[in-house]
Amino acid sequence: QVQLVESGGGLVQAGGSLRLSCAASGRVFNIYAMGWYRQAPGKQRELVASITSGGITDYADSAKGRFTISRNNAKTTVYLQMNSLKPEDTAVYYCIADLTDGRLWGQGTQVTVSS
Repeated sequence: QVQLVESGGGLVQAGGSLRLSCAASGRVFNIYAMGWYRQAPGKQRELVASITSGGITDYADSAKGRFTISRNNAKTTVYLQMNSLKPEDTAVYYCIADLTDGRLWGQGTQVTVSS
């Protein structure tokens, strides 16, 4: 079993930065990709960024050039560095881990960007 613990959300002014962290524990050898989704009020959940065990990254168009996904050497913690934040980035951000037997979701962390 794998557990995900997220941290780093909060309130920031437009143009500011935040870094989200997601630490995985347990049977982490089953993880082949990790990433971040977000869900704004009244909107569908959407992929923000992902990174495979091989280091291949993928970003939503809205995140390209502003957000960077990375991980630690042990591949057990994934980070999302968010720069030049905009009010439309306000959402609950969820960490995900893709395992050999399915996808695991974190509990979510709120990011609020004020104008």
